[in-house]
Amino acid sequence: MQFINMTTHRVLVTGASGLLGRAILKEFKASSSWEALGLAFSRARADLKKVDLTDRKAVNDVVNEFKPDVIIHSAAERSVDVIEKDPEGTKRINLDATQFLCEAADAINAWVLFISTDYVFDGKNPPYKVTDEPNPLNLYGKGKVEGEKLTLKVNSGYGVLRVPVLYGEIEKLSESAVTVLFSKVKDTSTKSLIDAKQQRFPTLVDDIAYVIRELSEKKLQDPEIKGIFHWSNNEVYTKYDMAVTMAKAFGISTEHIAPDMSSSSTANRPDNSQLDCSRIENLGINKRTKFSEAIVDVLKPYL
Repeated sequence: MQFINMTTHRVLVTGASGLLGRAILKEFKASSSWEALGLAFSRARADLKKVDLTDRKAVNDVVNEFKPDVIIHSAAERSVDVIEKDPEGTKRINLDATQFLCEAADAINAWVLFISTDYVFDGKNPPYKVTDEPNPLNLYGKGKVEGEKLTLKVNSGYGVLRVPVLYGEIEKLSESAVTVLFSKVKDTSTKSLIDAKQQRFPTLVDDIAYVIRELSEKKLQDPEIKGIFHWSNNEVYTKYDMAVTMAKAFGISTEHIAPDMSSSSTANRPDNSQLDCSRIENLGINKRTKFSEAIVDVLKPYL
């Protein structure tokens, strides 16, 4: 006789209206093993619960009501330039909310996975292992290091997942630092300089979401799944390379775009913060989609 495992677990996803959050929620909802609830605030929709994560009581209420086994904390202000201009507002979203969430989770014995970034590194000695000491160049990276420490201080059994620049199914081109490049690619009447210095590892959010679900399932079976993890695609691109790849995919001329070697933006960014992903690979988890293939499906609606 075959027995069917009817056990379902509950997952709470913060930032579920965002680029990564939407993919994470979709991944968990597609699995019969999970019951998922997505949280959002300024962009809350009918399928998401509106919660202000900077309100401790609101956080406690939703955690105690839903009683998740796992919380994926992907809510954050991610715009590096916005953070440089409003560090206090960012602290409330990126740090206070993390504190409230981790403490509420700890009280009901739920596992938290904090989503961090490759920007915790200075980009001078890649690839970076999970044991390497962070040395962030900008306020975004510094805030994420604080968030990591705060998460693991509340409970050393919690997890941190560092990821690189992301792209995927977008609501507008400007939603991702990758897809925003397509605006320049399409505008063949305007000459554009595009960064060709900083090396990036653009990663599809669907791949990250898969890794997160697999990691969460392994955590429920093994308490040693804790601490810091990395996941990233392994193909290297500058923003200029990405733009050229997009242009070629749709038969658009590249004569109007040129490589920029100056790296002139408001905030300092690492030149190469490649992540060593062997800790997750050693768990038997692996999903990487080729950029040149995935970007076509992502950008088709915006031609």
